[in-house]
Amino acid sequence: MRQLFLVSILLLGMAIVSSAQNTSVYTSTKTSACKDMSPKTDTGDSYEGECPGVGGYKLRLLEGDIRQTLNVITPAKKKHELNFWGFYSGFSSVGEKVEWRVKKGVPVALIARFNVSDAEDSSKTTSYLMVAKVSAKQSCVVDVIMPGKSQNLDARIAADKAATMPCKTTD
Repeated sequence: MRQLFLVSILLLGMAIVSSAQNTSVYTSTKTSACKDMSPKTDTGDSYEGECPGVGGYKLRLLEGDIRQTLNVITPAKKKHELNFWGFYSGFSSVGEKVEWRVKKGVPVALIARFNVSDAEDSSKTTSYLMVAKVSAKQSCVVDVIMPGKSQNLDARIAADKAATMPCKTTD
């Protein structure tokens, strides 16, 4: 009887923990999936597009001088700049798909692939995963995950604790 009670408590605890875990939702940052928001006076060397998000959030994909970054737009239309291009000076592009870490339908973090060209040989690129915390009050990059075998897993682990991490600076 005691053993059955302990197993029941253990299963209940596991159910509570698993229900509190974050899940992943993916959205596209392809220009075909985003609404062109570029100014009408644009000379063609920059782009601004509003991309789909989750939980009322959207992304703003920005491109200028062959470099890209993302801004998070809250449901209240507040803009949070992630400033990817401040971390690396080479030509860059955001991956075509981002991963939102969501808890009960509300985004808590964002993982975006960020491809950066080598300054000396632009045919060579390094693919980082930028991890940002997401909230109505503040969204910012909290970690940059270097390429490696466990890059995706490392990014999810960082994303799931992003709310408690400080914003990274681009110095």
